Amino acid sequence: MRHVLTGTQAARGMALGRARLVQPSIFAVDTRMLDEAEVGPEIERLHKAIDTARTELHELRGKLHGALAREVGDFIDAHSLLLNDEELLRGLDELVAVGHYTASAALKMQRDRLAAVFDAMNDPYLKSRGEDIDQVIGRVMSALQQQSSREERKIASRVGEIVVSDTVAPADLASMAGQGLLGVIGSAGSVYSHSAILARSFNLPMLVGTKDALATINDDDLVLIDGEHGEVIVHPTAQDLTRYRQWQRQAAAEGRRLAALASASTLTRDGAHIRLYANAELPSDITLARARGADGVGLYRSEFLFLRQRGLPSEEEQFVAYRDLVLGMGGQPVTIRTLDLGADKADAAGLAIRGEDNPALGVRGIRLSLRYADIFSVQLRAILRAACYGPVRVLIPMVTHVGELIAVRTLIKKARETLATQGQELPERLDIGAMIEVPAAAIGIGPILEKADFLAIGTNDLAQYVLAADRNNDALEGIYDPLQPAFLRLIAHVIAAGRRAKKPVSLCGEIAGDTQFTALLLAMGLEEFSMHPGQLLQVRDRLASLDCKALRRAAPRLFRAYTRDDVEARLLEVVQGQDGCPDSQVVGRG
Repeated sequence: MRHVLTGTQAARGMALGRARLVQPSIFAVDTRMLDEAEVGPEIERLHKAIDTARTELHELRGKLHGALAREVGDFIDAHSLLLNDEELLRGLDELVAVGHYTASAALKMQRDRLAAVFDAMNDPYLKSRGEDIDQVIGRVMSALQQQSSREERKIASRVGEIVVSDTVAPADLASMAGQGLLGVIGSAGSVYSHSAILARSFNLPMLVGTKDALATINDDDLVLIDGEHGEVIVHPTAQDLTRYRQWQRQAAAEGRRLAALASASTLTRDGAHIRLYANAELPSDITLARARGADGVGLYRSEFLFLRQRGLPSEEEQFVAYRDLVLGMGGQPVTIRTLDLGADKADAAGLAIRGEDNPALGVRGIRLSLRYADIFSVQLRAILRAACYGPVRVLIPMVTHVGELIAVRTLIKKARETLATQGQELPERLDIGAMIEVPAAAIGIGPILEKADFLAIGTNDLAQYVLAADRNNDALEGIYDPLQPAFLRLIAHVIAAGRRAKKPVSLCGEIAGDTQFTALLLAMGLEEFSMHPGQLLQVRDRLASLDCKALRRAAPRLFRAYTRDDVEARLLEVVQGQDGCPDSQVVGRG
């Protein structure tokens, strides 16, 4: 039966797929006692669910080949044997027939009884096999609760998967995105979490805060994510599918229209030229950036080199990666952010600072690099060598005070001297920039501008530090909000200081690529945006509809707002009169 769940839009779009629960389902157990007349049909329903589970395992076993069959086949065979275990089946029938328990209650009781037997075993291997009981009972329980029709199952067999979970780790999402994932439904989570940012980058529809998703959606249910309206439709009807097909046609037409903008200049409606850069870490990002007409790379995350292998990358390995990056951009400027590892990521490189009470406020970014000056110097030498192949800038993360920039410049001078003695070619100039993501740096921007050649505002971290709210904590979503007036004033302060000092200021946080913030950033005076390359065309299109001068004249009024709702209302007044600017794109997340 069709039912609708509501959630919060984390990534727009629509997707039709079969549900894949990535953590144990929260099954509803019917605890009422059956009437005598209900016993027969309930046993029949139980047997049908067991047969369905057997069929699923048999079909899965038939799809396995080669090494995968050897690795997973025994596991599937063990589950198949459990589904044919006479004691298990007889016990289930007796619980329904004699005890008058429902099928779901009988399954839970058998599961609890057998789990207790395995838990009491001393042999570690046999004890671990208790997990098989959980998984087999879970599969039968899922089959018991499935409401899919025959026609619906035919549709589901032809589409990909939609993950249903409490939350999805960024690494897991990245892995699944490369394996045909269509969308994500989270029962918890925040629209500003790392996973939500990734989903938007991958153009995967995603809803968070979808209450009861795990309790009401079963594995293989056909589901339709409507990321435009914040809905999940379970067991969609023909009318729902017609609406989805219509959206697909419209999205395809919009994609063709935007593709024509790849070679267009980035201009506002009144002719102001804006530079759009790409954030990157993979070769595929560089390819896409070139294809979408990026003005360069505004943020290259060099820590990717430190995380993809055990141990530290050598100077030569780093040089080759940076050189290929520069050559790949064909003469466009490239900004390489130096190692930005926090304690949550540093273990892969062997650089973790153990025992930190609060890693987010600990030894990370430039603090970590200066602590390991020898390792940092290797990276600086590799960057200097790569800068001979095209225009390169160096961006220093997590700057707190000007002394850190002075220390970096000293290390770069020493790196130059070392390379010169080796006879290495050196670039004439290497611009050094400060990433502004610490409130102290934003407030005390004057001295930093004296030593920095450019600034890049990292709004993701800056927002959580200014607002004292973890962006991954969905309970704080009302506080972690880039529209908070105090946060906006701080960004505007940094941009204005950079303009007065005649030094470039870019913004490379998540909101740079979100078209619902484009008008606001333009009003602040921002002229350089850096974003995931997949967002370049949408932002270029949005900028073409905006009057830059009108927005900047309205900026003082925007910054007199006391609340985020007041900011939104005032911005709406400014933008809604401009032709080609849909009200829904002014600000916020629909």
